[in-house]
Amino acid sequence: MNLVLTLVTKSSGALKIANAAPGGLGAATERGGRVWSVTEREIDVKREDDLIAYLNAEAAAAQIDWAVTPKANRRKKLLISDMDSTIIGQECLDELADFAGFKAEVSAITERAMRGELDFASALRTRVALLKGLDLSALEKCYTERVTLNSGARELVATMKAHGARCVLVSGGFRFFTSRVAKASGFHTDRANTLDDDGKVLLGKVGEPILGREAKLTALKEEAAAVQATPADAVAMGDGANDLDMIRAAGLGVAYKAKPIVAAETKARIQFTDLTAALFFQGYAESDVVSA
Repeated sequence: MNLVLTLVTKSSGALKIANAAPGGLGAATERGGRVWSVTEREIDVKREDDLIAYLNAEAAAAQIDWAVTPKANRRKKLLISDMDSTIIGQECLDELADFAGFKAEVSAITERAMRGELDFASALRTRVALLKGLDLSALEKCYTERVTLNSGARELVATMKAHGARCVLVSGGFRFFTSRVAKASGFHTDRANTLDDDGKVLLGKVGEPILGREAKLTALKEEAAAVQATPADAVAMGDGANDLDMIRAAGLGVAYKAKPIVAAETKARIQFTDLTAALFFQGYAESDVVSA
């Protein structure tokens, strides 16, 4: 089994890096698109460790996103993605906390939890407790005024759907937001936590059981089975420690502008371009991308 090295960039230098990469089986090919330059090269699997070390040293400095994937089964049947700081550019809980006057405190806890320094469930309960008494109108205001889709989100989902893939948004955040983001970006369905309320204000509690790291892995397995596939047939994307288990288990695990603990364990990283890079990692061409 051979591997494919895919480089996506908006700067020069990808072809040079691809041709200098260890373990190459042939000359790199480069193709231009409307936005990004995509370069691919086949790699000998025996040199994978050398290749990853080389990319860690060279690609970031040149602002190049990259993936090392098996040559077989590149196009996936399932997309399962985190929401906060992946499909959207914000952490919804942090933004919602701003309406309660606790953004700095909540953001600090969020950062530590996403770096894997805190237990996710405990950290979530602590943050939600600070929202006690917040009027429910703040949720819609937060979504309308603060939440924005990251570049390439709609195109990623639309293209995979057009080629028969199921697309699922799974978040340790809240269904109030995931249901709206899923609709805006085109996902088939979403999974997330719930915020308890009395019909007027938030109660400072999150519904149990909490959807966290293990539940995201379960979602991957269940959604793959629903389309008669396995985790190897899925692409999973995220940025935080609670995404690690599903990223590890998926056939293509993508770190999107991820915390170091996540990036270090992936062989596909998006840092400088946009979410359409996840399509090129699967072997899609520019002509396959569906505008949305």
